[in-house]
Amino acid sequence: ALVPPVPEPDSCRMSGLAVGLKKGLLVEKRQLAPRPASRKGKLGKHVKFVREVIREIAGYSPLERRCIELLRNGRDKRCLKLCKKRLGTHKRAKSKREQCAVFLRTSQRKAK
Repeated sequence: ALVPPVPEPDSCRMSGLAVGLKKGLLVEKRQLAPRPASRKGKLGKHVKFVREVIREIAGYSPLERRCIELLRNGRDKRCLKLCKKRLGTHKRAKSKREQCAVFLRTSQRKAK
């Protein structure tokens, strides 16, 4: 997916002159192909499938089970504190709590 060129404001454009604040030759910006590093962190089909199979077989970890139970009882903050203590960072704890909340929502939808 090539990124469309971002139009530059008039104040940034080159003047075509050899002197002055905006000196320099007028050239068109090169359209570069996206680098492999820009895909970093993107979830692939195969990895997603493998994770689903493992989740189906192994189930949930004790931390996740406890977190889900706390969320059922409306103890969101306690769940976050538990996850933060076990996982180490606030960011990881928030994402784990959100994962558990998504599981809880989907399981409640299936029950209905």
